[in-house]
Amino acid sequence: MTGAISQTQKRGGVLLLRKHPYVLAGLVIIFVCASLALLAPLITPDPTVMNATATMQRPGAAHWFGTDSFGRDIFARVLFGIRTTILVALAATALAALLGVTVGVAAGVFGGWTEALLMRFMDVIFAFPSILAALAIAAVTGGGLASAVITIGIVYTPQFARIARAGILETRGLAYVEAAVAIGNTNWQITRRHLLPNILSPLLVQTSLSMSLAVLLESALSFLGLGVQPPEPSLGRMLSEATSYMLLSPWAAIFPGAAISLLVMGFNFLGDGLRDWFDPRLR
Repeated sequence: MTGAISQTQKRGGVLLLRKHPYVLAGLVIIFVCASLALLAPLITPDPTVMNATATMQRPGAAHWFGTDSFGRDIFARVLFGIRTTILVALAATALAALLGVTVGVAAGVFGGWTEALLMRFMDVIFAFPSILAALAIAAVTGGGLASAVITIGIVYTPQFARIARAGILETRGLAYVEAAVAIGNTNWQITRRHLLPNILSPLLVQTSLSMSLAVLLESALSFLGLGVQPPEPSLGRMLSEATSYMLLSPWAAIFPGAAISLLVMGFNFLGDGLRDWFDPRLR
């Protein structure tokens, strides 16, 4: 039986890639960007080193993406910026998933005033646009890598909480869950054995989509000076610094902007494919 299911899943995965080739494109984009980011210290010079004699040079053999107004190598800064962005997005999404799933599961399992209190608090956060909520939280926590992770994690917690709560409420009324209650299983046992496995699929899709949103939000915070602080390279800060001399050196803005777009496209393609795979109505 297990082998038959495994073969069915493999055939379904092949069909998914054939029907939605952008899923493969998303995986390739993410893999290439992550690999280059990991290898950045080995294949690029120090992104913080300034060279007053090589400012705003055009892309060429010496500097593939050119140099910025301080003579820093843009190719190196883009790769290190991608690494920073992926790190922040991963950590922030993991924090949002942890907090959101905990809140959503607690609300769905216990119900009553616990559910009302937790979900109204989530509604308060969800009521504000993401960028405004992020700016407010970042202003309190201050700038920096840890601040960006905490800010983005809190902003995207309500999405995970809503998905987890909806899945718990949908699953809790099924016959086998009621049977588990009848034989005396505790709430923790029921949640771990029967409820959590049934909400993993939508949570996996939300994780992939949240990664793309986290990339955008981290770039926006860094652009406004509330994200990753210098001298740590950041794609959003590179865009911010390039705005003052964009007409003289457009490549300083083009390449970090393209990197942000590629990361967002990769995670969006992957998220759309996972949604098509896990939702039988879309399949």
